[in-house]
Amino acid sequence: MSERVLVKQLQSLPDSPVSVSGWVETVRDQKKVQFVVLRDETGAVQLVNPATRPDVEAVEGAEPQNADALALTDTISALTTGTFLTVHGELKHDERVKLGGVEIKVGWLEIAALALPEMPIAADSAQDKRMDWRFLDLRQRRNNLIFRVQTTLEHAMRTWWIERDFIEIHSPKLMASASESNAELFALEYFGEQTAYLAQSPQFFKQMAQSAGFGKIFEIGDVYRADPSFTSRHATEFTSIDAEISWIDSYEDVARMQEELLAYSIGAVADKHGTQIEELFGVTVVAPTVPFPRIPLAEAHDIVTARGYDIPRADGDLDPEGERQISAHVKEVYGHDFVFITDYPHEIRAFYHMRDDETGLTKSYDLLYNGVEITTGAQREHRVDILIEQAKQKGLEPEHLDFYFDFFRYGVPPHGGFGMGLARVLMLMLGESSIREVTYLFRGPTRLSP
Repeated sequence: MSERVLVKQLQSLPDSPVSVSGWVETVRDQKKVQFVVLRDETGAVQLVNPATRPDVEAVEGAEPQNADALALTDTISALTTGTFLTVHGELKHDERVKLGGVEIKVGWLEIAALALPEMPIAADSAQDKRMDWRFLDLRQRRNNLIFRVQTTLEHAMRTWWIERDFIEIHSPKLMASASESNAELFALEYFGEQTAYLAQSPQFFKQMAQSAGFGKIFEIGDVYRADPSFTSRHATEFTSIDAEISWIDSYEDVARMQEELLAYSIGAVADKHGTQIEELFGVTVVAPTVPFPRIPLAEAHDIVTARGYDIPRADGDLDPEGERQISAHVKEVYGHDFVFITDYPHEIRAFYHMRDDETGLTKSYDLLYNGVEITTGAQREHRVDILIEQAKQKGLEPEHLDFYFDFFRYGVPPHGGFGMGLARVLMLMLGESSIREVTYLFRGPTRLSP
């Protein structure tokens, strides 16, 4: 493999021969000079070639035209947007060049793959059309940045956890029974003898790790929800960020862990990508201060009502507009982008959430970020008899969950954790309107390809 120079390295190199590989973004084929903007995964550079055109009439006694120069001019004239190639040429520093102050005078080109002449999408194409051609859509500079931000965010989370002795697990995605409820399950035939289900959550296996004595664990992995929702924040397959910890006194231990994790991770994104995010997304990313504000759900209802909005839901939960309203209140009063909404009724929570003996409310929270829920967290019920009874109250058959209840029959410490949607965090951090824009390949009720 020959030595390849990345575009981002060019400014630090002296004027010298270089080889750069990437794809053609634009071609300006002028009569006397040709310009090509070549982009790779790190940036773009201008290529320049003095055009050599065929003489209309040969002048008697003149030197014959250089065949290589003629061929190079023809090759550049025929380049199509999206063509992948390697340019070998001379790097020149020139402050007049707007694109990074450098350019490459073309020596010769090696075309790896010539693109068709007409691109099926443009930067301003409708979202569904761009999703049809996602691999082309991802060539945009801002889309490239999304996944660099995602990489930094995940790496920072792993760093924070590992430095605090958390164990990373990879739970199975094929299950014999539901992990949340009997709804929203994708079922599939399993070797013709039984039905398997795609995991809605790693919840049960996170809790198994507490019974196994792991203490503190995390997982970043895919989960599946057979939810026919077409909103900007729902998907049928998405990446979930999960953590679970033992020996807690309340859900506050979980909330403190999560807010510190987010402050560290978002700070890492701001440090590494803040300038580019501001340029390409018009958003200023800053590490949030801790602690995050906390508001009980009942109080949140009162605040939202006082702001002139009546939540229409009958179950007592916040609807999307209610989430926006309480978040706007928090921004005005506390200057904060995050808020924990706490103390949810058990009727709208999972069966494994611990309930307060006095109030009957669950020891749980939702975390809102810029007006959208990104997390549910809770202290778990670890007393098996109570756990079984709560499952029955939710209409679940205990015998179908016997493997799960076994985790608790042989001892398990008080514990709790959270699950958080990666795409929602990225969407809200970058000010995007849909998780489709920040998901590598989105999956929804009507989208299974590419």
